[in-house]
Order: sequence, then C-alpha cells, then structure tokens
Amino acid sequence: MSEIHEFFNRQIKLWGEETQDSLQNKKVAIIGSGGLGCTLGIALGASGIGEFAFVDFDEVGVHNIHRQIGFKVGDDGKPKCEVLKELVESRCPYTKVTAYNESFDEFAKRGLEFDLIIDATDNLPSRAAINEYCIQNNQPWIYGSVEEFHGQVCFFEKASYEAVFVVNDRKPNGIACPIVMHIGSLQANLAIRYLTGLPVKKDVLYYLSFDDEGVISTKKFNLPTA
Repeated sequence: MSEIHEFFNRQIKLWGEETQDSLQNKKVAIIGSGGLGCTLGIALGASGIGEFAFVDFDEVGVHNIHRQIGFKVGDDGKPKCEVLKELVESRCPYTKVTAYNESFDEFAKRGLEFDLIIDATDNLPSRAAINEYCIQNNQPWIYGSVEEFHGQVCFFEKASYEAVFVVNDRKPNGIACPIVMHIGSLQANLAIRYLTGLPVKKDVLYYLSFDDEGVISTKKFNLPTA
C-alpha cells in the first residue's frame, strides 16, 4: 500500500482508492477562517482535498480562541487565514493551502475556479455577496451559521439565499463552542459527500436547535428554486 493510501486507509474503506485519489484534484474555497472555518479546514484538509483557498482579513483575538479550534494562546494578533493554513498543511502533507488575507469582494475579483465554495463567515452581508457571486457563476456553495445553541446548514444549488433571509448588519448573540464545531462538521460532511460523488440533497435548509430543557431537534425546509 502506498503512503498516501495508508494515510487515508479508513476513508478508502468507505469509497475506494479511485475516489480517494480523485479528491487530490478538488479545489475548495472556504470563506472565513473563524469558528466554522477552523472546523471545516481541519476536517476537509484531513480528508485529502488537494487544494484550498482560505479567505479572511481578520486577526486572531484572545476572545476567538475558545471556539475557533485552529488557534491557540499566543496566536493573537496573527492573520487567521495564515495560522489556519499552517495548521492544516502540517496535519496533512497531501493538501496545499493558499491564504488570502482579504475580503470576499477582493477575492472574488481574482476570477479563480473552484469545485465548491463554503461559507464560514459570521455576517449576513458577506453571505449575500457569496450568494450573488455563486448565482452569477453557476457555482454550488454550502451555507452555515451559528448562534447561541443553534445553527443552520444548506447546500445551495438553485435556491437563492436572499430569497429566504433578510439581509442586515445584525450581530450574533453569544455562541457556545460545541455548536460551532457541530455545524462546521455538518458542512464538511455535505462537502465531502458532494466532492466524492455521493448523493447530496440540495436546496434544503437544516435547522438544529436545543430547547430550554436541552432537547435537541433538527428541522428541514425545502427552499424555493428558480
């Protein structure tokens, strides 16, 4: 068995060597290197995606570290996308990451092509910009958001984010660390299924929440498509 096949042995048991090898040719852009971006980068980098773009113009703050699992004490003040790039490449030698320390609007002007774009931002205007870009370029993308103890995930293909959500500059309330990791993991699972050619239900919004007694529920909503 080759070194790369030994590295991904458990995944190869799921879908075979040919599918695993095909991931080396996939390119994914993750917009945002905070809580969701860290979880996505670690999970998908370790899955064998060949090339990533990490896009984020922010720096690590001490208040980020508790829920943004790619960072540690001592990283504060460093560009998030560059810290995450170093971590992901150190964990998986078969993955190449390019860090873009800039806004999504700046990144979009580069005209780069990707198999998939994943939203890991924390504000509605940025998601609206991603949505508009992906519609214009016929680009599939995965949305995710978190707040308090709940979160949402959707694989957008034909539906429009702005047809479902009111876009404003509202800031999220407090956020528990585990829900960030959970929603990021759900996004990563949708991504890896899509990139390996497994079935993925698109344009369905999944809403996961805990009630006041700690009961967990997952609801799903079919979104209107053009």
